[in-house]
Amino acid sequence: MAASQTEDRATSRNVGALRALWPFVWRYPRMLLAAGVALVVTAMISLILPVAVRRVVDGFETSASELLDGYFSAALAIVVFLAIGTGVRYYLVTRLGERVVADIRTAVFDRMIGMSPAFYERIMTGEVLSRITTDTTLILSVIGSSVSVALRNVLILIGGLVLLFVTSPKLAGLVLLIVPVIIVPIVVLGRRLRVLSRENQDWIASSSGSASETLLSVQAVQAYTHEGKSRARFADVTEKSFVAARKRVGTRALMTVIVITLIFSGVVGVLWIGARDVRADTMTVGELVQFVIYAVMVAGAVGALSEIWGELQRAAGATERLVELLNASDTVSDPEAPEALTPPVAGRVAFEGVSFRYPSRPDAAALEDVSFDVSPGETVALVGPSGAGKSTVIQLLLRFWDPAKGRVSIDGHDLTTLARSDFRRHVALVPQEPVVFADTARENIRFGRPDATDAEVEDAARAAAAHDFLAALPDGYDTYVGERGVMLSGGQKQRIAIARAILRDAPILLLDEATSALDAESERLVQDAVERLSSGRTTLVVAHRLATVKKADRILVFDHGRIVAQGTHDSLVTEGGLYARLARLQFTDGAEL
Repeated sequence: MAASQTEDRATSRNVGALRALWPFVWRYPRMLLAAGVALVVTAMISLILPVAVRRVVDGFETSASELLDGYFSAALAIVVFLAIGTGVRYYLVTRLGERVVADIRTAVFDRMIGMSPAFYERIMTGEVLSRITTDTTLILSVIGSSVSVALRNVLILIGGLVLLFVTSPKLAGLVLLIVPVIIVPIVVLGRRLRVLSRENQDWIASSSGSASETLLSVQAVQAYTHEGKSRARFADVTEKSFVAARKRVGTRALMTVIVITLIFSGVVGVLWIGARDVRADTMTVGELVQFVIYAVMVAGAVGALSEIWGELQRAAGATERLVELLNASDTVSDPEAPEALTPPVAGRVAFEGVSFRYPSRPDAAALEDVSFDVSPGETVALVGPSGAGKSTVIQLLLRFWDPAKGRVSIDGHDLTTLARSDFRRHVALVPQEPVVFADTARENIRFGRPDATDAEVEDAARAAAAHDFLAALPDGYDTYVGERGVMLSGGQKQRIAIARAILRDAPILLLDEATSALDAESERLVQDAVERLSSGRTTLVVAHRLATVKKADRILVFDHGRIVAQGTHDSLVTEGGLYARLARLQFTDGAEL
């Protein structure tokens, strides 16, 4: 993504968007109050400190050593209180920021984990993760630092200006002339610095994304001998990140030179005029020192506020995007008053006149007026060419989508009247592409039923023909299988997914090409396990390989989103048609038909 595009996304002129964070902050009123008190107290102490310094300086002119000692003691006490107050303020504000950001991340993730696939057709998963991580980090910098620093600097700016005039109206007028000269380069270069910082971050993110994509696909990269191209691309992006960083560092250095020169030139000028007043006995040395300290504090507060404004704009943009996720609408949602799916669930499945089109392909019907019933305990196979609508049936039965027309039901309950978590816990799924998490093999199987014992996990693995290869791993069932199960073969991942479904022990079993990644021997073992597992359960089997569905109670043949035939394997072969043609293509020995 280009830096300019990211800048537009990352910044919002509507700083009022930050008000959306208030419900999260207000959950902790005591912490908020304590942080506010610490903030005010430290600002007041900071404003008192120059007075103490003046007393100490002027105290050198007194002959009373006891009075001089008292001034030093008071100054030391103020410094100690300021240090303690600053530490307490930092702790409270940072803790509040971390707590609020953790709550926001949790709220966004809780919302996103329940969104249907329809939602993820409109937004990339990487974009969601970026908002949860990068955008919340921006908000953390504001709540945990920027807001606190801004409020503190506002107090110091106001208090400092008042005390400047109290100390010396004449010199205060001169400072007001100098401050704009200092602010201009801070604002101009500060804006440039923010742009370069964002550009630098963009290239770093691009570098990380390039590296992540390449390393996750390292086998394909090596197989096609793209190592050189991948190295060149990564080096190019990394070099651009360095160039952006070099510009940022150079701008920061230039701003430092200019600001320090202007500030100390101003200080020298004020000191020169103040020194003349001291020689004329119209001002004490202590008052001059006090005035200079206040002048530096006011100038620093103005510069800090100009910097913080940019941070607030960026955080406002991040807040808008997070609120967008929190308020995102979903085409699939639970009813306000869901019906109860009372156990025991028999597992009767029915599709009644169901039609459906994927939002990304509105011109092509995935299913068109599909109707069928599956009795409890019946095994029904769904076969047909790719894109015929078989897997869509599984998607609708899990209510990842809602049909445009018709009704999908379990035990007579329309799925749209049930809470999704209520009926899904009675369904076990083995998807076409098995999902294996970065955990141990044991925990991957236990994902099917978190309260299962180790013995139950191992029994499920045996039933899925997975026990032997799991036991042979370096740490057996407790072997870490790597990200996306990188340590396992495709067939091994599939058997873990089948074991997970077996462990779930649900009355409805959905097998979407469950044996597609298995070799012939493993397929036979798993097929035997599936037959045992299917006994007494409602089972829907999606398969391209017809050898896996020959023993199904009934076979539904799909073509172009419609059921074009149904029956047993033998009856469908006898009547000819699409199924018989598919069977002839797959079976070389006519006797197997």
